[in-house]
Amino acid sequence: MELRGKKVLVAGAGKSGISAIMLLEKVEAVPVLYDLNENPSLPEGLKVDMRLGAFKEEYLTDIDLLVISPGIPIDSEIVLAAVDRNIPVWGEIELAYNYEKGSVVAITGTNGKTTTTALTGKIMEAAFSSVFVVGNIGIPYADKVCDTDKESVTVAEISSFQLETVHSFAPKVTAILNITPDHLNRHKTMENYIAVKESITLNQSQDDVCILNYEDEALRAFASTLKCKVIFFSSRTSLDEGLVSEDGYIVYKHGALKETVCRIDDMKIIGEHNVENAMAAAAAGIAMGIDIKTIGKVICDFEAIEHRIEFVKEVKGVLYYNDSKGTNPDSSIKAVNSMTRPTFLIAGGSEKNSDYTEFARTFKAHLKKLVLIGVTKEKIAASARAEGFTDIVFQDTMEDAIRYCYDNAVNGDAVLLSPACASFDMFKNYEERGRIFKEYVRSL
Repeated sequence: MELRGKKVLVAGAGKSGISAIMLLEKVEAVPVLYDLNENPSLPEGLKVDMRLGAFKEEYLTDIDLLVISPGIPIDSEIVLAAVDRNIPVWGEIELAYNYEKGSVVAITGTNGKTTTTALTGKIMEAAFSSVFVVGNIGIPYADKVCDTDKESVTVAEISSFQLETVHSFAPKVTAILNITPDHLNRHKTMENYIAVKESITLNQSQDDVCILNYEDEALRAFASTLKCKVIFFSSRTSLDEGLVSEDGYIVYKHGALKETVCRIDDMKIIGEHNVENAMAAAAAGIAMGIDIKTIGKVICDFEAIEHRIEFVKEVKGVLYYNDSKGTNPDSSIKAVNSMTRPTFLIAGGSEKNSDYTEFARTFKAHLKKLVLIGVTKEKIAASARAEGFTDIVFQDTMEDAIRYCYDNAVNGDAVLLSPACASFDMFKNYEERGRIFKEYVRSL
């Protein structure tokens, strides 16, 4: 869509909204910023027409396109008003893709997106001279898209919120890592959530590739509906075709061939979920024509990203891990299952209408003590007790929780922050939560 001279209302003055404004200025559109906050914090020197405060329908007068930030639901007042006026509604991902010149590898899923995206980016960097890693990983796509060319590769982490507002987005390679309950306060039903995740493939052609987790029943069924090529990966099933975990190795099977990607014990990231993340990233590399040996070397060299089962410090023989990115039960189940020592788990946070039953079932096998904070602490405690786990303490703050663990853990134990919840009751975001955890631990 040609936007030169078009008036575009960008809703949301956060990181992606500001990046959208700057991209629109570059392409000679006429951006207008809308934000509920009447005094938004803007970058120094940014001069843009603004419409602030409670939404008014006249804010859409003479607007050609509405671009919304991921945090704005598609059933919000401003979106419904735009649809009623036949004004197209895009997200920042769709806006940026409008100017993409190269190939796109797009990764979604409930858990593992950030690790897989970062690892896929490293694999691409080993083979291509121009690679951009963008999206939900923290770098707006709009910041980088003008630097793309026909030889470049953009690796994008795409959330379900971002997928709600894509229309022409057509990656060369997509990956759906898994789908487990999350964000149901936004998507309302699991069926809606699954459909949004699967929509990443909507515009792929028969020449494109979709990477799917064979162990996810919904994704296994979804494969038969796709017109693009499918590459499965599996950590538990010995497939005839695809990426598998076999005898301690990640192996790629295709046709009559069986190629070893890497030895799992040589990987620096731990846990079955990270084997799956590595297989998905390897499949993306294979889909982009990268040599298996190159892929394997990058996987073995790759270290855990910040806030994802990140080793912080050893204190008095106790290992401390930061998994603040564990913002839903399934993600935290994977983190708990990765622990090989008796573990003090710090969990709890803001409410997302999650069910903690499956999470609680991991406690008896792995936990020495469950240390709960935040709005959801009573709810998680109730699930734990229902599963027969009663070694539970409540603490008021993150500092109190760490201090309790420090006073009670002994040589050979581990302390894991993996909240299974969002952070907004006590922190700005999961990054701040993780940084504060690390600061306290490092001060012990």
